[in-house]
Amino acid sequence: MTDKRQPTMLDNPRSRLEVRNATLRDVPEIASLIDRVYAGTGMTGYSAGSLIGQINNFPEGQFAAMVEDRVVGYCATFRISGELALKPHTWEEITGHGYASRHDPEGEWLYGMEVCVDPRYRGYRIGQRLYNARKRLCQDLGLKGIVFVGRLPTLARRIRRFAGVEEYVEQVQQKQQRDPVLSFQLRNGFEVIGVIPRYLDADRESLGYGVHLVWHNPKVPEETPTGRRKRYGRRLPDTIRVGAVQYMQRRVISFDEFLGFIEYFVDVVADYKGDFVVFPEMFALQVLSIEDQELDPAVSIEALTKYTPRFKEALRNLAIRYNINIIGGSHPTRMPNGRVENIAYVFLRDGAIYEQPKIHPTPNEVYWWNIEGGNTLNAIETDCGPIGVLICYDAEFPELTRHLADQGVQILFVPFCTDERQSYLRVRYCGQARAVENQFYVVMAGNVGNLPNVSNMDIQYAQSCILTPCDFPFARDGIAADTTPNVEMVAIADLRPETLQMARNNGTVQNLRDRRHDLYSVRWRGK
Repeated sequence: MTDKRQPTMLDNPRSRLEVRNATLRDVPEIASLIDRVYAGTGMTGYSAGSLIGQINNFPEGQFAAMVEDRVVGYCATFRISGELALKPHTWEEITGHGYASRHDPEGEWLYGMEVCVDPRYRGYRIGQRLYNARKRLCQDLGLKGIVFVGRLPTLARRIRRFAGVEEYVEQVQQKQQRDPVLSFQLRNGFEVIGVIPRYLDADRESLGYGVHLVWHNPKVPEETPTGRRKRYGRRLPDTIRVGAVQYMQRRVISFDEFLGFIEYFVDVVADYKGDFVVFPEMFALQVLSIEDQELDPAVSIEALTKYTPRFKEALRNLAIRYNINIIGGSHPTRMPNGRVENIAYVFLRDGAIYEQPKIHPTPNEVYWWNIEGGNTLNAIETDCGPIGVLICYDAEFPELTRHLADQGVQILFVPFCTDERQSYLRVRYCGQARAVENQFYVVMAGNVGNLPNVSNMDIQYAQSCILTPCDFPFARDGIAADTTPNVEMVAIADLRPETLQMARNNGTVQNLRDRRHDLYSVRWRGK
């Protein structure tokens, strides 16, 4: 996986990428960003006055993507009536000359007047994050949907090949052509209403044309059905989408090839709008097959530790670029104090990295790798709420999951690595028990395939799954998603935290509430 991009502040492991509401203090940075984005297009940026107007007219509708104190993306919206937004118009008249002065506090539609991303930060799905912020705002306000008019920045170069702009747009809709802006908008669930000529005459690249687009809020029923609409890949409101990768162990010839397999699965789950993708325990031992000979345990540990910095840098970069949280499996690592621990790395899409050591190494891990157990177990705060990670054998100890449940965890991720069916079933049955006991979701991901020249990784057995409590609001068997045993694939499910709260407070049984705190408790003595 070759990375030819220019260095950015996100290369610093301490940097974070976040989307928040823009403030008046951001105005100089936003103006500078927009000037850079539109340089050479013939279009001018916004004045400080127009940006101040946008923020003052509708403060909750303006979003800034931030890396540290730098604005790397901007999104501007305002509310408006459908009577104005759904009929042909020009950019000047609909936006009040860029000041968002047409904002109507009673407007039932959200109008998108601007989205731009710093060219140096493209590839980190910042535009997707800004679109997601718009959709969340639309749903939080109970609006009918989002309307805007999009650019066609390659139209001037390509129009001669088509009978007209309508034919070009139609071919993009049919996926016979790809447009860098319109194709992205269609993937985000927007539908074409029509083409508006002279929408913005200054946009020479688009020949002044704009594509009129609409997105319907799924929480608000449409008043007049317009026919069946494609629902493939859509998400229910208020859900967290997770993907468990059942990963095939096979020989690789380079570390870049190993990263290529990881990126493939990250891309797959991200394309399904996933919030989390989880890889199995020990899956990084695949890199030891590069040597094409069996290494003794001591040499293996040093080889793995050598790859750890590149592994962490690459997966952090993927989490940011694909806008998804990655549970990066685990691999044995020599720690600075000389101990060998089995570490699960968690890469959040804002750039944060967390480490969760395995608390209980198995007898095989102690024998082959001299692994020692860690002493930290904390909830990890994510943009989808607090999560916990327990590596394989740790899921067989109910005290650990109760410790995490007490910290507010609602999803437990269990990367595992088992060699045969009985070993797998121990983890599976315990995972289901933990879901019932703590009334939370459990996501398991394991390895399949063979790795003959890597110690303790010669054979694998797995059936990855996403488990739920067993009560009426959940799937009948307490299984939200399952895989075929020993086949490389991905299990994906939508999980609803609200349903967990209902079960915990009003379920048939209420395990967490009914505990006898007067008789017993879990007391954590670690860090």
